[in-house]
Parts: sequence; C-alpha cells; structure tokens
Amino acid sequence: MREAVRTYVLTKHRPLVERVLDCADAVAEREDLDAADSLSNPLSAALAHAGITQQLPAVLAGAVDAAGEELPAEPVAAPPYVVVTSAGPILRATLDSGRLVVRIEVFRLEHGPRRYVRTARTPEAALSVEVR
Repeated sequence: MREAVRTYVLTKHRPLVERVLDCADAVAEREDLDAADSLSNPLSAALAHAGITQQLPAVLAGAVDAAGEELPAEPVAAPPYVVVTSAGPILRATLDSGRLVVRIEVFRLEHGPRRYVRTARTPEAALSVEVR
C-alpha cells in the first residue's frame, strides 16, 4: 500500500509537490530560520496563496484510491485531513487497514542551537508515506 500511494503521488501530483518545494524555498528566503518560533503560519500562507492547500484533499482522495481503500467521508483542506506544520503539509486518512499519513517534508527543526533547516529538494526526498 505504501509504495502504491508513493508512486501515485509522485506520478499524478509531481508538479504540485514541486510547487510545495518552491513555496518552502520562498519561505526560507523571507524568514529567519535561526530565530523563527514556527514556520507553520508562513508556510501555510504561502501554500494557500499558491492555491496548493485547496488541492491537497484531492491528492489524499487519490492516494486512498491508489491504496485500494475508501474514505469514510469527503476530505477537506482542514484537520483532520490536511494540516500544515512547520515541517510541511500532512495528509491523513483513517482507513479500515489503518491510518494513512502522507507527508511532504520541507523543513526540519534542529536543537542546539534551535533553528529550522530547509531539507528535501526533490519530490522523492520530500515525500513520505506511512500506514499506522
């Protein structure tokens, strides 16, 4: 299931994942990553401005289909289905086989000293899929 979802997202939604990476680059250029308390608000705003946030529920629905599962309800661009964290967007669905979690990780929080680091530069590196 995990590989089917990963292949689906990287094949059918690659341009969208690339746009998430572009938004992360723009946030990294504007924000002081060494001093930011959180990047969720600036990243969320950048994704919304680019029209990405509203497209993420369709990505989740397609990922669930690719996994051979069904969603109990139509996903929306809000919790519990779509959440934008400081690390990047997270898509979540509760399925009969478990909880599907799709992440597009673009930042990482480091400690000592505390700071954000821009991470993945390719869709393959940014995308992670878990079934819990």
